[in-house]
Amino acid sequence: MDATLKELVKLEQLTSAHPPINKGKAPAISDSLDSLLATLHDQKQRIQEGRSYEYELHGLAKTIELRKKEIDDRQKEVYNSLARYGKALDKRFPNALPTYEPLFASEEAEAALERVVAMHFLRTGRFSTAETFIEEFGIDIPSHLQSQFIDLYRILTALRNQDIAPALEWATRNRSFLQSRSSPLEFYLHRSEYIRLLLSSPPDLQRAISYANKHLSLFFTTHAPELRRLMAALMFVPRERMQKSPYEDLTLPAVHQELEPMFATEFSASLGMSKQAPLRVVADIGGGGALARIEKGRKIMRERRSEWSQTDELPIEVPLPPENRYHSIFACPVSKDQSTEQNPPMMMACGHVVSKDSLQKLSKAKGIVKCPYCPVESTLNTALRVYF
Repeated sequence: MDATLKELVKLEQLTSAHPPINKGKAPAISDSLDSLLATLHDQKQRIQEGRSYEYELHGLAKTIELRKKEIDDRQKEVYNSLARYGKALDKRFPNALPTYEPLFASEEAEAALERVVAMHFLRTGRFSTAETFIEEFGIDIPSHLQSQFIDLYRILTALRNQDIAPALEWATRNRSFLQSRSSPLEFYLHRSEYIRLLLSSPPDLQRAISYANKHLSLFFTTHAPELRRLMAALMFVPRERMQKSPYEDLTLPAVHQELEPMFATEFSASLGMSKQAPLRVVADIGGGGALARIEKGRKIMRERRSEWSQTDELPIEVPLPPENRYHSIFACPVSKDQSTEQNPPMMMACGHVVSKDSLQKLSKAKGIVKCPYCPVESTLNTALRVYF
């Protein structure tokens, strides 16, 4: 009798451990499967030991049906999400993307693409994925280059945790390279540590001054105005006073956060690479709507039986984020044409800027040019080319 009561109690616990499905969000599929496997394993052991009863098998059938319903409900959420994703893509790209001949048909092109993908994984810190990708596709990337990206990820992680020591060690080793680029990286690293000492609670003024004398004084010839400002900020500590002073910008998180992209830029330059991963740029520009806009422009021009007027410019405007703007986008206020290498922007003596073609058309006898926006006159040979 006692054994039967124990079995009934255990059955009650078994059924109560699996409450009916909540009308809200269903459990994860993995959780439902794990729970079902545990129940089946337990029941199998009971059958092998001869301790299984018919009512338990009926309860097990209900448990299996319950778990199946949980999994079906969860899968419906996945299918609904995929359907919404498809509708979002159709809304984002109302025009079909252009189709071209296969660009990676040759072995050389395929190898180049595979290398770009592997390098993208390395540059973005996905080292386990990169290792598997390199091994499966047999890509030849030198081990020392892989180690460089591991160092980059390690240093960026330290900067994110407000530890500038690894970045300073790298900057010290590569000081000549940074000086050749007139890079302020090393100075900004020391500035970050100095400000952190000033704004600590309580402020460690003596240690901050000692740190400035030891490290920041080396940059006086190149960053004198900034150094004077950092020293003057001493009069406005603690943080509460500085936030209400002309030195409020030194208390902002951007002073420390800007070190990560700056370091990544210099590190990539030391390896002869761009500061941005190429695949990310392609995704940002193409996925941001540029391909759809260009294809729509082509379609309209085909319908109107017209072609682009110039081969080095787009007939439509494609909005780009600031980090993806690599060349001048100056448009002449007179001719409305965008500047090119052959028709660059030129600044007259009065400070107004027009394109070179417009400047020549505005010139009169002896090369005298009257500015179309002010009464100042100048000559062609005094105009300066402007680089944006």
